[in-house]
Amino acid sequence: MKREWKLLLLIGAAFLLIALAVLTWRGSSYTIRVDTRSRTAEADQYRVDVQQEGEIVRLIDKRLENGQLLLHVRSVSRGKAHIEVSDPEGPMWMDSVYVHHLGIITVNGYLGRSSGAWIIPVLVTLYLICLLLLVIGRYRLGMRENLYQYRNIRNLGWIIFLASMLVGQTPYLLSTDSLVGTVERTMDSLSALSLLVFPVAFVLAILVTISNVQLMRREGRNWRNMLGILLGLLVCLGTLFPHMLSDYLQRSTIIDVHRESGIAHHVDMAVTNTMLVAVSYLECILWATVILAVKAAKRVPDPDRDYMLILGCQINGDGTLTPLLKGRADRAMEFARMQKETTGKDVILVPSGGQGADEVMPEGRAIRNYLVSRGVPEEQILVEDGSANTEENFRLSMELIRRAGGTDEPRIGFSTTNYHVFRSGILAAQQGVLAQGIGSRTRSYFWVNAFVREFIATVYSEAGTHLRVMAALILLTLAMVGVVYLSNVM
Repeated sequence: MKREWKLLLLIGAAFLLIALAVLTWRGSSYTIRVDTRSRTAEADQYRVDVQQEGEIVRLIDKRLENGQLLLHVRSVSRGKAHIEVSDPEGPMWMDSVYVHHLGIITVNGYLGRSSGAWIIPVLVTLYLICLLLLVIGRYRLGMRENLYQYRNIRNLGWIIFLASMLVGQTPYLLSTDSLVGTVERTMDSLSALSLLVFPVAFVLAILVTISNVQLMRREGRNWRNMLGILLGLLVCLGTLFPHMLSDYLQRSTIIDVHRESGIAHHVDMAVTNTMLVAVSYLECILWATVILAVKAAKRVPDPDRDYMLILGCQINGDGTLTPLLKGRADRAMEFARMQKETTGKDVILVPSGGQGADEVMPEGRAIRNYLVSRGVPEEQILVEDGSANTEENFRLSMELIRRAGGTDEPRIGFSTTNYHVFRSGILAAQQGVLAQGIGSRTRSYFWVNAFVREFIATVYSEAGTHLRVMAALILLTLAMVGVVYLSNVM
């Protein structure tokens, strides 16, 4: 991993050198285009006044073309000059020309248009592609190793974020001819990304609210069952608030944000864009969570399993299985039949779950009774009845399998409810158990809240990484605002 990031740093340094070389080679001259009032006038009728101390720029050529006056200037020494163009009716155009180190000319801003500036958006796009390819490689490697890893969600979220940035950058690839223009287009793409996601986020918020209302009616009112509503509101408010704040300030006279060289204008830009980049990043992680949770739920284990764990949950007061737990047991039996028909290999079913304070028997034994009633032979069942949670389901079941004389590296599968597959797989992986899960169906209102919990767990599990990435994005955004401020005030 360190080698890859070192490679990216080297690529970044190489791109900087390329940009500097192109700007030096092409940027020492510039052709200014001025719209004229008349298409019949001659070039000599236009007066060009170069206001400068000493000789900073030199006018090389002046000609008319398609209703525009073309002024070709070349740099002489470092400094700032003003060029005013007049016709017989009076002044018609005036702008500033800057000559930087190495004789690079910029027009219409300290970091404005330049002959070689086209290289900047091209290299920014290429660098984003390099980043995207790196993250795609890390994601594919992680998925090959094990689907059930939080880093897979993180990497997929990064892929969505970088791909969205590339989509936002591409339309301006060849039309941006200044550093400040590239920066402004990048910030515009962040704003567009948040607005693009908003309709989906709004619909999701409505579905989450409906789902959570159903959940609270059936499962009771508590903060866990309201997570979906809270997240939906935060996503909508986080997306809309920066735009609403900016729009309010544009209409208000409390703070003057209209003057492009004013500090208030750039503070507004900084606040709006830092909020948007944070919200956009978290939305990409949310979508990655949903995608991989669905992928995990729909996945069917390879038909070569030695053992299939059935993860327990609450049973009825008479010791029978609840519909939720019955679904897990039925899914395990369905897989066992499918494997037998496909490969001829039997799989040992391992019902797992201890006895809660309000349960008449251990969950593992209740599942075992149900399996026997459905025709599963006793010798094909191995009961684990001491676990209290999913982590213990895997740990105690693996100890039981090893004591029962299981193979050194048994192929493990597990059956649980569809929304619980990804989290269960992660808990198994954390104990070194490379298991493959299968999910049973459940009511839709469980799904949405489960996605929210997975998203929170994802962000929490890699909080340090996400905070560092968001801090880097915010610092980069502030640096871009600084570039715009520098170009406007110099």
